[in-house]
Amino acid sequence: MGDAILGAVVAEYLFQKYPYRDEGFLTETRSKLVNRESLNSTGIKIGLKKVLNLEIGDRTFIGNKSLYGDVLEALLGAVFLDKGYHFTKKFILKRILLHFDLEGMIATVTNYKSKIIEWSQKESKAIDYKVLHVHGNQRFKEFIVALEVDGEEVAQGKGSTKKKAEQEASKNACDSLNITY
Repeated sequence: MGDAILGAVVAEYLFQKYPYRDEGFLTETRSKLVNRESLNSTGIKIGLKKVLNLEIGDRTFIGNKSLYGDVLEALLGAVFLDKGYHFTKKFILKRILLHFDLEGMIATVTNYKSKIIEWSQKESKAIDYKVLHVHGNQRFKEFIVALEVDGEEVAQGKGSTKKKAEQEASKNACDSLNITY
């Protein structure tokens, strides 16, 4: 629930801050703000790591990579259930968004897959992602993905998820095909 509230508040905030920007810009910027890495970083910045360490103490804890982002979302969901939408919106705007580097995120291209898709449409090229290998066990996997353009492999990427591997393959393809980003 917290992720939905955060997404709605961020979408409205961006729409008001950038009223003349197109939908693609707003969607991509919102996605950058509420992605796992950004939420984990923000969770740490607002002190969730310290709170968890106090609660867990000396016990060993093997958490997932998105723990602090998950806790942040749970916190926002709890605030929403306790105080309602308008309070949660003010809380996010005044206490959470200040920890995001909005201008830095806007300047950084992170969605290389979108760039490849745009390029392929402009150039009338067919693209396809193929999973070549999956290594590891249920908890820790590594995906190796190939990106093919018109049936020919142009790049590969690795990642802990299929999506991350596709992003890396897309970045490598952008580099090898001289696609500016």
